[in-house]
Amino acid sequence: MTPQSVFDFLLPDVGEGLEEAEIVQWKVSVGQQIEVNHPIVEIESAKSLVELPSPFAGTVLEFLVQEGQVVRVGTAIIRIQLNELAPVVPVGMNSERTEMLVGSGPRTDEFQSQRRTARTYGRDATSPTPPTPTPPTPPTPPTPATPPIVEGHSAGLAKPPVRKLARELGVDLTHLVGSGPDGSVTRDDVLKVSEPAKIQPIAGEDPRETRTPIRGVRRAMAEAMVSSAFTAPHVTEWVTVDVTASMQLLEKLRTEPEYAGIRLSPLTLLARAMCIAARQTPEVNSFWDTPAQEVVTKHYVNLGIATATDRGLLVPNVKDADQLTVKELALAIAVVIEAAREGRTVPAQMAGGTMSITNIGVFGIDAGTPIMPPGESAIVSLGAVVERPWVVGGEIEVRQVTTLALSFDHRLVDGAQGSKFLADIAGMLQEPSQLLA
Repeated sequence: MTPQSVFDFLLPDVGEGLEEAEIVQWKVSVGQQIEVNHPIVEIESAKSLVELPSPFAGTVLEFLVQEGQVVRVGTAIIRIQLNELAPVVPVGMNSERTEMLVGSGPRTDEFQSQRRTARTYGRDATSPTPPTPTPPTPPTPPTPATPPIVEGHSAGLAKPPVRKLARELGVDLTHLVGSGPDGSVTRDDVLKVSEPAKIQPIAGEDPRETRTPIRGVRRAMAEAMVSSAFTAPHVTEWVTVDVTASMQLLEKLRTEPEYAGIRLSPLTLLARAMCIAARQTPEVNSFWDTPAQEVVTKHYVNLGIATATDRGLLVPNVKDADQLTVKELALAIAVVIEAAREGRTVPAQMAGGTMSITNIGVFGIDAGTPIMPPGESAIVSLGAVVERPWVVGGEIEVRQVTTLALSFDHRLVDGAQGSKFLADIAGMLQEPSQLLA
């Protein structure tokens, strides 16, 4: 009988062109039997959290990288002993490319062929291919005089509630030896080391400061914003709008059975107004293609919704938002916001945006100067809706007003075009009947 083969699973490019990712949490344990498509690891790239399934069945032999470690695509991350007769199912093919996105796993009689295929993301650990990258040497364990914070073989294994507690208390799970099953870290383990009397600062660090590695979504967003701010010449304009009629419309829609259970907000109406206004001023929905030296005008709107998450700012977008009704927009916006906050945003939702909204009003802020996501030419910020004295027909009344701020790329949009776009939006929010058309 052909002997079972030991195989290394390499970190794949999950279809978003990433170069590296953080190993967030192992979904399996050493010695565990797994089947095809069994989730094995959760990774965080610069754009999203992704759970990788196994494309083959077998037994987990060894973790080759630690949780919390950032590794490059193509790095061996886990070693699996394959079941000889287990079926192998390729998982997650990218429609625009031929290589596998998640691992590989031909059976024993196909290994030689696979080893000659450069696009494969799994590797026979017994083959003469380049050796598995050696994981970084763990730091030297502390001396017995220090508290029980050492590099543990458990690699910070812990259930999601425990991981959440550790993040909130600033405890690094990879530095703990767990007291739970299989060396997993328990809630009590986290609480013990989080007690002020037991926390010892690392030599050379100020105990009054907290240092957090810049990586994943936060690093990607920071790099993107710096690039956008210093590449596209931003111009920002403001307008204060009486949105009393819009707020009344929202209240009316909320009472209608058709909108039962649907979250409606000023953001919903702003999204609809931007899509309509873009038809009248298409320059605000264009792209400056530097390599081709062309202006690309988009005849569709993929509307980005800036969303604050625990991992940083994400801007997933609603595809073809200009084709959606108010009701459809409300549902689509809710979907992308929920996915972003729960860490389930997929790469496709982050790509291809044409213009964006940022809602700073939810924080009680009146106005700001938003920065456009790279590749877009306009972004509108929505301020808080507040009651103010307002002149109506020569009389002062208490009205609900908000401030809109439009930032646009002055290479693509001149002052007159930007002003018209913003004025059109303001007009529709002041008299919102056409938003339902």
